[in-house]
Amino acid sequence: MKHGKKYREAMEKVDVTKVYGIEEGVKLVKDMAFAKFDETVEVSVNLNMKKSQSVRDTFVLPHQFAAEKKVLVFAKGDKAKEAEEAGAAYVGAEELVEKIKGGWLDFDICVATPDMMREVGKLGPVLGRRGLMPNPKTRTVTMDVKGAVAELKQGRIEFRADKGGVVHMAVGKVSMESDHVKANIETFLDELSKKRPSDVKGEFVKSASVSSTMGPGVKLMVQE
Repeated sequence: MKHGKKYREAMEKVDVTKVYGIEEGVKLVKDMAFAKFDETVEVSVNLNMKKSQSVRDTFVLPHQFAAEKKVLVFAKGDKAKEAEEAGAAYVGAEELVEKIKGGWLDFDICVATPDMMREVGKLGPVLGRRGLMPNPKTRTVTMDVKGAVAELKQGRIEFRADKGGVVHMAVGKVSMESDHVKANIETFLDELSKKRPSDVKGEFVKSASVSSTMGPGVKLMVQE
């Protein structure tokens, strides 16, 4: 792959043989950013795990940088009222299922009470393909509708390892203070370490790097 002049100039600032501390790595990534827009800072972590294992969870970053998400809640009765009071963008039951079947997708994340999952399950081909299907593992199938909506509006996000055992996570913007991006990375790595499968031998995190949307990657020193 051939890179442009600005990318090559940014690469000259990186010592490819070096593994950087998080603070130093973040400052370097910010210094190398050259796009005319506010680039996103992303961390990629390569995990030591078997194909049969999965790593997936949700958490809240201490320093937010994304727009507030539109939360849709599948619920009835008191739980529907609870969702509305918590500030969900859309609340409903079967009528919302039909609306989504018809192609409507003007929301960012879904929550459902357990009793609604029989109906919501019919949307598997639509929601599953987009990573929007409510799931108990990510606490989006729950009776604590109020708590779920509040956390999601605050920015609770999901991480999951892909088939190659790599987790990608947006942790900030180039315009943010370095300390805030650093704190977000440390929180993410801490949450990731909690999901270490019990039968993993040796180090769980094989390698990690941080980069901006358009810039080169910087290897990070990660201590479990």
